Amino acid sequence: MKRIAVYCGASFGNQAVYQQVTVELGRWMVDQNLGLVYGGGKYGLMGVLANQVLDLGGSVIGIVPQNLADMGTILERLEDVRIVPDISERKLEMLRLGDGCLALPGGPGTLEEIVDAFSWMRIGDNLKPCAFYNVNGYYDDLRAMFQKMVSHEFLTQTDFDKLLFSDSLNEIYQFMDTYVPPIVDIKG
Repeated sequence: MKRIAVYCGASFGNQAVYQQVTVELGRWMVDQNLGLVYGGGKYGLMGVLANQVLDLGGSVIGIVPQNLADMGTILERLEDVRIVPDISERKLEMLRLGDGCLALPGGPGTLEEIVDAFSWMRIGDNLKPCAFYNVNGYYDDLRAMFQKMVSHEFLTQTDFDKLLFSDSLNEIYQFMDTYVPPIVDIKG
C-alpha cells in the first residue's frame, strides 16, 4: 500500500475526539509511510488531516471538484491539487489513486463516497478495501443497517465481510494490507 483515500467532512463535528483521532490518523499515516488522497479542502476534518500529514512531511494529493475550487475551499499549502469537473470524477480519481478507502466520522458526503466505493466493489469496479474508522461507535448504526441488508438478503454475508468497521488503526492497516477482492457474482 502506498496511499489511502480518506473520506472526511469539511466540518469538525461537535466532539473533540473527532479532531483528536484525525490528528492521530495523520501521524499514523506518515509513520506507516502512507500518502493521503482526500478531497483537497481546508475546512473541518479535511483540513486537520491534510495539515497534520503535511506538517509531518507526508505526501498529500487533493482532488477537488471545479465548483468547490471556485468557492475557495482548497487548502492553499497543497502542492498536488487536481481539479476535476465534478464530484463523480473526484470519486473516480480518489479510487484510482488510493490503495484503500477509509471513512472518518462525517456527514452525508463522507457516507456517500465510502458507500459508493463499497458498492462499486460489489460489481467489480473497485478492487480496493473499504473501512470505516468507527470512532466511539460512530458507525455502529450503519453497521447494523448493513447487517439488516444481509438478514433480508439484499447483501451477501461474503460481501459484508469485505467491509471493515474498526476503531483500531492497526486492525484497519492489517485488513487493507491483506485484502483480497471478492469474486463478483451478480444474480439478477
